[in-house]
Amino acid sequence: MPIDLKIKKGLKLNLKGEAENTIEQAPVSKTIGLRPTNFHSLVPKMVLKEGAKLKAGDEVFFSKYSDKTRVVSPVSGTLKEIVRGAKRKILNVIVEADDTIEYKDFGVMDPLKSDSADVKDRIFSTGLGIFLNQRPYDIPANADDTPKAIYISAYDTAPLSASQEFILKDRQDDFQNGVNALTKLTGGKVYLGVDKKSDSFLHTVENAEILTITGPHPAGNVGTLIHETEPINRGEIVWTINPEDVAIIGEQFRTGKYNAQRTVVVTGTSAKNRKYFKTIIGSEVSSILKDYEDNSRIISGNVLTGEKVESDGYLNFFSNTLTVIPEGNEHRMFGWVPFKDNNIHSASKTSLSWLFPNKKYEVNTNLNGEERALVVTGEMEEVMPLDIFPMQLIKACMAGDVEKMESLGIYEVAPEDFALVDYTNTSKIEAQDIIRNGLDIMITEVG
Repeated sequence: MPIDLKIKKGLKLNLKGEAENTIEQAPVSKTIGLRPTNFHSLVPKMVLKEGAKLKAGDEVFFSKYSDKTRVVSPVSGTLKEIVRGAKRKILNVIVEADDTIEYKDFGVMDPLKSDSADVKDRIFSTGLGIFLNQRPYDIPANADDTPKAIYISAYDTAPLSASQEFILKDRQDDFQNGVNALTKLTGGKVYLGVDKKSDSFLHTVENAEILTITGPHPAGNVGTLIHETEPINRGEIVWTINPEDVAIIGEQFRTGKYNAQRTVVVTGTSAKNRKYFKTIIGSEVSSILKDYEDNSRIISGNVLTGEKVESDGYLNFFSNTLTVIPEGNEHRMFGWVPFKDNNIHSASKTSLSWLFPNKKYEVNTNLNGEERALVVTGEMEEVMPLDIFPMQLIKACMAGDVEKMESLGIYEVAPEDFALVDYTNTSKIEAQDIIRNGLDIMITEVG
């Protein structure tokens, strides 16, 4: 029987700019960008030099601190450029793609009929391990660890986010095969979060503990699922993975080929061709986003947790969403006046939006205020379903107090769990950045 999770705290953001449920094959990206910054805390060591020829699945770089944490090429082609910054830090690795992809053959393997050690070695030695993230700290998984559980959330409750059910509707067998492989990596359970109201195949996936979810965002965050089922204590580790990446693992075991397909939905009011596109991990943004309004912000990810990218940049390695919204660089006359109009959404009652809970809003990047002192209002707790004190944890992170961070639940959280705090708090602080800095302190001080 599935476990029913009813999340009450949070906030549902109804935004304009949804995409239609149609999939189109995107033009082949001429180059692919692999950015080490997509893998937090990973310090890359290059395997190849500029000009090297490679196949899809060939290793490009690995972690300085763990040679089993590897990033492989999504396409065949030529290593065109290694972009470096200050102190020769690697910022981007650009691969010029062939017209036809040639795949490295890893061989076929049935995970259910294979030894756990062999499955784990296959996943990490072929670069699939980079899809796994570790909690605590929200960093790439270490092959030498054994997690107490693995979590997959196939229900993204963030505004204008991709529908994982729609993305996976033609990859059911590969997704199941991927789940079968993940069961070999842990002595515990593989948890799969799904929308309780849906009738997709995800409810019938085998070898996984199904979590049926109802409630506002962040009900679908893996952090919420972990907190409701097996909270993390000091010394414990769980791994998380995105649904489409599970299918990539399953397909690689079935065919022996690393097919780095990424299905990306283009959303947001400034995008004019809003639909799903099949592309490759790390593709050029311009290969997907052809038509959008001037003076717009392009975000790889959703409006709460995504990162700004340029039109000539590259997609985030893990992202299924490309959001385009207006820049908030236009002055709003008398914007400080409460109840001025009902076109501005607010989590508080300083606008009329609370009278229209089902109305959809067009948002921009305007903060509608400047950063100011933290005030105890209780607003952070209203959007935080985790049983922690968010303001106190934020203060502990700002102070770098390791003991207080531990006692206040730093091991349970990741920056995305504080996305709504960013959105709703009247202090206008960057809560996600503060939590990320706090986690980095914990990595350094505790390990």
